[in-house]
Amino acid sequence: MRFNKPPPSMMTDAQEPDFEFDADDAFASAAPAAVNSPPVISLTPKYAVSPGARPETARRSQVMLDEIDLSASMPSAAASQPAEPMEGGASHLPRITVHIFCESPITAEQAYKAGSDRRLAGLVVMVRMGGLAEACQVYQTDPTPSLIMVESLDAPNQMVSYLDQLAEVCDPGTKVVVLGASNDISLYRELMQRGVSEYLVPPFTPLLIARTINNLYADPAAPFVGRQVAFCSAKGGSGASTIAHNIAYSITERLMTGAILVDLDLPFGTAGLDFDQDPVQGIADALIEPNRLDAVLMDRMMARCSDRLSLFAAPASLDNDYEISADAYEEVTRKIRGAAPFIILDLPHVWTAWKRKVLLESDDLIIVATPDLASLRNAKNLVDLFRRARPNDPPPRLVLNQVGVPNRPEISLKDFGEALSLTPSLSLPFDPKIFGQAANNGQMLSEVAPKSRIAEGIDYLAQQIARRDPPVVKKPSVLSSLFKLK
Repeated sequence: MRFNKPPPSMMTDAQEPDFEFDADDAFASAAPAAVNSPPVISLTPKYAVSPGARPETARRSQVMLDEIDLSASMPSAAASQPAEPMEGGASHLPRITVHIFCESPITAEQAYKAGSDRRLAGLVVMVRMGGLAEACQVYQTDPTPSLIMVESLDAPNQMVSYLDQLAEVCDPGTKVVVLGASNDISLYRELMQRGVSEYLVPPFTPLLIARTINNLYADPAAPFVGRQVAFCSAKGGSGASTIAHNIAYSITERLMTGAILVDLDLPFGTAGLDFDQDPVQGIADALIEPNRLDAVLMDRMMARCSDRLSLFAAPASLDNDYEISADAYEEVTRKIRGAAPFIILDLPHVWTAWKRKVLLESDDLIIVATPDLASLRNAKNLVDLFRRARPNDPPPRLVLNQVGVPNRPEISLKDFGEALSLTPSLSLPFDPKIFGQAANNGQMLSEVAPKSRIAEGIDYLAQQIARRDPPVVKKPSVLSSLFKLK
């Protein structure tokens, strides 16, 4: 029996680091705060045996885990690596079982983190110590799962011999991924000829493992999944909605890519006002009957702000109580993600179960705060929550808004960043004239003041979120203008 052999996966580049864009000259000399890596989590599996004992064969319905001893002094190469975001949105995977056999405690640590990653939600991931020899012994009596990932530090000849033994006990349909130690093209070709699905080399990060599983099992016929970007405010009145609307506009009009802006502040949303739109239907209609939402109905409910930007407006009415379940929000946002490359979510300043779930499942998080103590406290609570719940993701982006209000004591940009161990991605000055004119006219900031530092800062942040540069506009040459046909 041979392993199934899909085409090898392609890995994406890591996310570039953020750089501070300070729109206020008063803060130009502020030093960026240091970014601390998330703490290494000590693992204590639910089912364990003594690390020195020989693992016994588990029951068919349950794979026992060997104890993973991760001492605080043990170095973790992968833990120091920057988080690598996956391009596009997270695909929906089938509910499969994955067994990961590790020879190194560091690899086991990263595999355990991958198993709890949001991108693999719904999968059953079990980690145990032992390499190819252990896998061959276990599956002599146990059925094999959908996917086996096994680390091997053996010599190439020994590795191939063990794989031949493993192929004899594998059930039909089982895929095998080998975590090797050397970048050997000859070995890679040999493993591919034997039907191994993928061969990976160190460092084994949680996102590398998650991306590999995604590439093996994501349905190519499934609907496209766009990148979900959620904006939330650290305090009411911080300007998160204004920033979200302008970022959506910049992504579509400056970067020339499609986006959908979703205003989830049902009673008080301002997206319709900011874009001078008053649609008959909007996001509330979709949330009330999420099962009816399809591509045709979605297109009728959205307002067209431009050729590339669509708006799911909030009703901004107090006639209803809007008692909508978290499942409805999840279903509607999932369907919207299949309609555009970028989904910009403007979240209200409330704390509910559905908002927490939407935030934790988004691909990018942006916190908008003002430089005061209440915003600092709330922003720190949000950052700490995201770091605990999303340990394999980059930290959220921080935007400091309304900087430099006259006669108002403020926390400096440097102190604000240091308190959160986070470098602010953008600092916007207090400019009531530009912001007020844009809000009253139903325009974007770049339309009111296209050459301002504020508009430049918004475009800069949009490029960081979208991870792309604006298209190059070719200037006509002098000769082309001279010989232009009239």
